[in-house]
Amino acid sequence: MKRGLLIAVLAYVCSSALPLCAQSMMAPDVLAKSVTDEVIAILRSDKDINSSNPEKVINLIETKVLPHFNFMRMTQLAAGKNWRKANRQQRAALAEQFRVLLVRTYTTAFTSYRDQTITYRPLRMRPEDDDVVVKSQVLQHGGPPVAVDYSMEKSSTGWKVYDVAIEGVSLVQNYRSTFNGEIQRGGIDGLIQALDNKNRQLAQRTTQDTSQ
Repeated sequence: MKRGLLIAVLAYVCSSALPLCAQSMMAPDVLAKSVTDEVIAILRSDKDINSSNPEKVINLIETKVLPHFNFMRMTQLAAGKNWRKANRQQRAALAEQFRVLLVRTYTTAFTSYRDQTITYRPLRMRPEDDDVVVKSQVLQHGGPPVAVDYSMEKSSTGWKVYDVAIEGVSLVQNYRSTFNGEIQRGGIDGLIQALDNKNRQLAQRTTQDTSQ
């Protein structure tokens, strides 16, 4: 079920169907619905994704999802107070490894789509707001609705996602305890190495699954 829910998380930010200038002019909730509809159409029609082609899925995420996440902000929130201990190079390395981790971890979400329906609640937003929460629900056959909320901030290139909460559980907060534990054991460089090791394991697993 969690993989199915992640479809909502990732599909929302897949917005290649709209030019960036058009995206920046749209309200966050309107943008969310527009791009979700487009991505769901791709998930239903793309035979390579439906046949669990990992290279095709990773390319889809890399080209359509990642530009709409603020990974530096996400990594800062996940690291918490330890962020101040990292220098500029370490922060960049952490953000890159965290980005790869999320791509590798959630690649299977795109191949697990099973006709879930996503609805969005009306967004109460003032013209001057630059930080909002877009609330949605994932409707699944045979199960209760699941709340998926997107924390977003407005940037010079449009709205960016910096956290996602499923049933009130924050993505970045989930990683915070793991990050803190690794930093306590090996410092910032230890966390970078641990993330790199994890990413290599996930990449190897994907290769093995493909060859079977």
